[in-house]
Amino acid sequence: MKQNDLPLVSIISINFNQPDVTAEMIESLRKVSYPNVELIIVDNASSKGDVDKLKVEYPEIILIKSKENLGFAGGNNLGIKQCKGDYILLLNNDTEVDPGFLEPLIAKFQDNPSIGAISPKIYFHHTPNMLQYTGISEINKYTTRSTGWGFGKMDEGQFDEDKESFFAHGAAMMVPRKVIEKVGMMAEIYFLYYEEMDWGQRIRNAGYEIFYVHNSKIYHKESVSTGKESPLKTYYMNRARIIYMRRNVKGFALLIAFVYQNLVAVPKNLIVYLLKGKMDLFQAYVRAVTWNIKNVFNKEIYHNPSI
Repeated sequence: MKQNDLPLVSIISINFNQPDVTAEMIESLRKVSYPNVELIIVDNASSKGDVDKLKVEYPEIILIKSKENLGFAGGNNLGIKQCKGDYILLLNNDTEVDPGFLEPLIAKFQDNPSIGAISPKIYFHHTPNMLQYTGISEINKYTTRSTGWGFGKMDEGQFDEDKESFFAHGAAMMVPRKVIEKVGMMAEIYFLYYEEMDWGQRIRNAGYEIFYVHNSKIYHKESVSTGKESPLKTYYMNRARIIYMRRNVKGFALLIAFVYQNLVAVPKNLIVYLLKGKMDLFQAYVRAVTWNIKNVFNKEIYHNPSI
């Protein structure tokens, strides 16, 4: 089959102060066997590293330089607005890919037009046979937490079949352009965390399925960007968790969720940080909760940008 007969895949990746990490991803993408790809690198107003060198070393990329840091959702949306692909893959810059990872994803979509998003099998890069993603459970309405199937387990073939998942994984998720045109792009209010789960919920609400594809593989250098436990991650993760609840939990369930968060989750987390002497994380958590209180009437929380 000729290249022109294959659907174009637009791969979008965000760079923020990590051109060397991004270069490693591009090197792995140079080896992919699927021939019809455009690669878009969105630089989120980096203050470190020479992002222009990426264009010199890898002239095949489309480099978009944002004037401000738009976060994960905003940066990817900027790339989505300018890409041309029939299928759009959001790929973390701290990943490396298997050369044949694209073909199974495209085949899955073409075999089942009711699918609205998919993710490959994701391994932890530092332990190549340790799984990070093989699907994710539904989010609990009250705790706003979910369970990753296979997370942290060694791959012994127990997840070697495709399976419907409640959500795709933000490190590598592919969505057809026609789906984005219907449901809109990611909500930019999140900035970091939960935006892909919110997007997945909207995709499911529109009547589509989400799948994990077992024979497409990538390797994720988890937390290269934000650290495993940092004030940045604590702030944005917990701020986003509450935003997700506000956007996706309705009616009496939302009331119960607020009661749980205010009487159980928030006090418990604050006490844990105090007992461990982690005042920087304590303060970050307080700021996350306070942001939601200050923005209780902010209509931007419910905005979904169009492509």
